[in-house]
Amino acid sequence: MHFLNHEVYHFIDNFDCEQILKLNKNINLIFRNYKKVYKYKFYKDLRNFCKNNGYKIYLSNNHKIALKANYDGLYIPSFNKKIININNNKKNFVIIGSAHNIYEIRQKERQGVKSIFLSPLFNTKLKKGLGIYKFLNLCKNTKRNVVILGGINKSNINKLNLFKNKSFASINYLLKNEITC
Repeated sequence: MHFLNHEVYHFIDNFDCEQILKLNKNINLIFRNYKKVYKYKFYKDLRNFCKNNGYKIYLSNNHKIALKANYDGLYIPSFNKKIININNNKKNFVIIGSAHNIYEIRQKERQGVKSIFLSPLFNTKLKKGLGIYKFLNLCKNTKRNVVILGGINKSNINKLNLFKNKSFASINYLLKNEITC
């Protein structure tokens, strides 16, 4: 499946150079690890590695480090309800975030996100998916770019063709399968 001209994102939770280098350079990376606290040098090293290898990198849930370490942007998870005032002089710094329902979509809009990761579209091990019709109805409630997230696997990847915006995000599908971007 080709996703040329569509944004594709992949979540990473550790700094594994070999794993990252397996991914196509057109895939945007989102670093999220809520279990461990890292020193600033770690974030800077991750950003440098990604930049040197042609990847865009977003940091989850820490706008201060994302700005200071010169990340491409910030990812705001659905559980973060805070309005973040970012004095951002960087024109290319992008804020993205996830939502599961209309309330969270409105919250992400107030937080100034450019793209909303709406999830889960398909069933996952942990959560029942929205399904195509509910997903499409939620998409109608925002003018923001909607990114498909959740439950994407080998058997349903081709269903993404049903959507006019084929931007999607993966937590583990992209590492298991070759994607042409």
